[in-house]
Amino acid sequence: MTIYAVYIINKAGSLIFHYDNVPIREPVQKTFTYPIDIKFREGERLIVHYGEQSDIKVGYALVSVNGTPVSGKLMPDGQKILDFLGEANNYPVTLQFQLPRPSANERIMLASMFHSLWAIASKLSPERNSSGIEVLEAESFHLHCLHTLTGLKFLLMADPGQPGVGTLLKKVYEIYADFALKNPFYSLEMPIRCELFDHHLQKLIEQAGHAGAF
Repeated sequence: MTIYAVYIINKAGSLIFHYDNVPIREPVQKTFTYPIDIKFREGERLIVHYGEQSDIKVGYALVSVNGTPVSGKLMPDGQKILDFLGEANNYPVTLQFQLPRPSANERIMLASMFHSLWAIASKLSPERNSSGIEVLEAESFHLHCLHTLTGLKFLLMADPGQPGVGTLLKKVYEIYADFALKNPFYSLEMPIRCELFDHHLQKLIEQAGHAGAF
């Protein structure tokens, strides 16, 4: 079983901590002829937007062109990758793709979106004092949320079969209380930068991965 990530969102909807534990997958490589049958979405990097194939999925990032690593939208010589792929005389071309981890900006955006969805769910609930979203279930992961009385949201993304997630979330909250709140240099609602908190959280996540339920 696997714990993929932990996010902490303050009551204003800002991301104040994240811990990623998603294993990095091996790149997928394929040689293409002209014209390429994949469409890309431009952002901080080129992401597969249309033309999903057997091993190359929507959301995968382009990480290499003809064996040369790329991390953004430009070739090492400064040429735009899309311009390079648009020229027939550059083919055949060998590309590598990899499922990327979220960038800092993407994490901030996702935290803000979840905060808004949680608020909407609370308002739509027919019950008063609704706890909002507690679990979002997807095919490959479950996203669990613990909402505290002070307005903090602890998010834990785990394998669908991971047992004891409720107990694990409470233990994350206990670590936060012990090693962040009791830190005299920590200010409430601000990003958490505490080595002891990081150390104990990582240890907890590793134990959960090996032992399963708590």
